[in-house]
Formats: sequence, C-alpha cells, structure tokens
Amino acid sequence: MSNPHRLLKWSLLAGAVYFFGIATVHLLGIKIPPLFIYFNVPSYPYQDRIISFLAFGWGVFMFTAYTDPKKQKSLIWAILVAGAAAILGLSFINLTTDFQAYDPTLSSTPFWLETGVLFVYWVWSVYLYVRCFR
Repeated sequence: MSNPHRLLKWSLLAGAVYFFGIATVHLLGIKIPPLFIYFNVPSYPYQDRIISFLAFGWGVFMFTAYTDPKKQKSLIWAILVAGAAAILGLSFINLTTDFQAYDPTLSSTPFWLETGVLFVYWVWSVYLYVRCFR
C-alpha cells in the first residue's frame, strides 16, 4: 500500500472515531467540545438524539471506507461531497444565527474554530483522495 493510500486509510479511521465520539456524546447529552460543536447553545434531547444517529451513520460510512480504501473510491467520494455540504451548512449556521439571543456572552468564535478544523480535515482528505485516485 502506497503512502497516500495508507494516510487516507488512517485518516478515514480517525474520522470514523471522531463521528462515533460525536454520536456517543450527543446520545448521552454530554456537551464536550469539539464533539459537540454548539456546546454552549441550548438544545433539546430529541435534537441531540437525531444528531447522534446521523453521526453514527457517518462513522459507519467512514469505517467502511477505511476497511479497504482502494475498493471504496465511490464511497470516499460521497463522504467528501457530504463533508463539503456539512461544512457549508455549519458555516451558514455560524453566519446567520444570532447566538447572543441565547446568551449575550456567547461568541461564534469557538464554532468557527471547530468548523475550521473540520475544513482542514476535509481539505486533507480531498488531497489524499486526489493523490490516490487521480
């Protein structure tokens, strides 16, 4: 296995572990940044459970891609497309939500930092994808 394939494989596993962590903390209602991006904004248990189940799905997809990235090119592409949409969605939320309506001391800076880290992971994953499959 070439170095880009190996790096992609381990990056997918890291993503799977991250999303399984998100699923766990949302299911349990434990607001741990960066596993809970909007950690200091009020949420309802049903919202957290929905996020938990969706994050679990992302973790499963990433873990499946990790098992054999060379055979999972289409799945990895789908993960990258969905990841781009998620980052755009988080950015839209960060830009349009009046977080200070929840609490005057709230700042969107931590949310942007967490979105930025996800963006860096996504760019890294795109780079590895291109190195492996193009």
